[in-house]
Amino acid sequence: MKIKNNKSIYAKYLLLMVSGACAFSACRKDMLNVTPTDRISTTAIESDTAVFEAFVTNRYIGAKLQDKEGEGTNPGFGRAFEYSMWSSVTDESIYNNDDNTWLMQRGQMAPENTGLAGTFWGRSYRSIRECNYALSLLPNFTTMSAAHKTRLEGELKFIRAFRYHDLIRNYGGVVLVGDKVYQLKDNLQDPALYKRASLADCLKYVYAQLDDAASKLPRDNDGTWQLGRATKGAALALKSRLTLYAASPLYGVGTWQDAVTAAQAVISLNKYGIYQGGYANLFTTNETNEGIFERLYTKNAPHVALEIANGPNGYGGWAGNSPLQNLVDDYEMKNGKAITDPTSGYDPNNPYQNRDPRFGMTVLYNGAQYRDSYIQSFIPGGKDSKDGPSNWNTTKTGYYLKKFMNDGYPLLNPWGNSGFQPWLYFRYAEILLNFAEAANEAYGPDVVPPGSSFSARQAVNMVRSRQGVNMPDLDAGLSQAQMRDAVRYERRVELAFEEHRYYDVRRWKIADVTENKPAAGVIITKNSDGTFTYTPKVALDGRSFQQKHYWLPIPRTEIQASNGQLEQNPGY
Repeated sequence: MKIKNNKSIYAKYLLLMVSGACAFSACRKDMLNVTPTDRISTTAIESDTAVFEAFVTNRYIGAKLQDKEGEGTNPGFGRAFEYSMWSSVTDESIYNNDDNTWLMQRGQMAPENTGLAGTFWGRSYRSIRECNYALSLLPNFTTMSAAHKTRLEGELKFIRAFRYHDLIRNYGGVVLVGDKVYQLKDNLQDPALYKRASLADCLKYVYAQLDDAASKLPRDNDGTWQLGRATKGAALALKSRLTLYAASPLYGVGTWQDAVTAAQAVISLNKYGIYQGGYANLFTTNETNEGIFERLYTKNAPHVALEIANGPNGYGGWAGNSPLQNLVDDYEMKNGKAITDPTSGYDPNNPYQNRDPRFGMTVLYNGAQYRDSYIQSFIPGGKDSKDGPSNWNTTKTGYYLKKFMNDGYPLLNPWGNSGFQPWLYFRYAEILLNFAEAANEAYGPDVVPPGSSFSARQAVNMVRSRQGVNMPDLDAGLSQAQMRDAVRYERRVELAFEEHRYYDVRRWKIADVTENKPAAGVIITKNSDGTFTYTPKVALDGRSFQQKHYWLPIPRTEIQASNGQLEQNPGY
């Protein structure tokens, strides 16, 4: 088709363009002053108490808080369950589809490529600034009761301390910004702004914040304090963890006596205990007597369900965080003896029988009961092996993750309305193990420290005697070194996959041993007579740890943003 009178058409286009330009010129001032509808204005935050409180609870970022009716908001620290877990940069598991974890396992981190750990620095300081901003506004709300403002102040100081704890345990001494809310108009090239404080000074600052927070936070969640928000116990538990770290060999700036005292402060609340409803159920049940601070999911908030992210490929799962043989071999026999002990009763032809019950509640192994069937990770023909469906989602280790899984949730709806397990940031078993480790180092296995009612050995036995676990008590008369090994074993298996192993092996300064062992798995072959042959394999090659890896590198972008004034960690 031909276009007639091209000249007049072009003239019309030109007229429209000029008219549009004139119209834009006439009103561009108003167009640029449009009020955003996708965010809350600072004016609302600074003037409306309800909006301000919502801003405070959202400093948790990424979790789900619940009120007594089960309705929820959307705060939290945003870790754990989505795709790769922190366990997969340790000797607990590997992530089936990498997700920047293999880089860390192989010791290839660099300031330009920090793998899974790349966001710690930036997100922590962003949150610290947000807490400082909220704290600066708090005195201005004259209609809010003094008691409620006190609670909010304690909550903000706890969140800020938690962020510093994340920075400290990953980088060592970091920059302390105090209460200042930095603005772009400030002199951001001031060298003092990038000076890293000593590890001791950082810890001293965070301890003071936590002491203050504990004095201001309520002992319990109640009708006016949403479930999932920090309480006094959360602040004291965080201090217990940090004082334990401080006394450990990597840190060397604290005392074991201080760590005992900090753990005892949580114990003395007489609020928490070891949950007797079953070890497996602990991780699928909200608000047990063991939980101190946890992330709660609410319904109608779709996210990736654990069951499909980590489940066996024979059930449509993705085999995400697959447990390593390194961890499997560390589980004791039910009689409390290591599998390397010739008197333990361990049978290499039936390697999963009569093990510490926590093993079967943490790891899915060949022959384990799962939903309406049994795990078949053997070849040939196993439905959960490479011979099964979706073989790219087959475990590379021979094992699947069981801990945290709820068999009542559907498998085939990965972004559906399921997967509402809590994530326990702090629980009472950790506190008892903190106490046991510190008490053993300070006083020995069987001495009851001042102010306590039990010894290090008795604290461990409280964890081991959980209903459904019922492992034998540790014998009296252990040496301090034997007790040290016993505590480390308990932390290894009791706290598996809960983001402790990575930091434990570093603070103990044994990562150069544990993290340099091959990432091991097993090939399970079904024989013609129905028996199985178990052949060791390397599940991920090139696993490597160097001395510099005791601390993370600060991302290069952060160094550049400071014009090189921010000091990098040694070796990077």
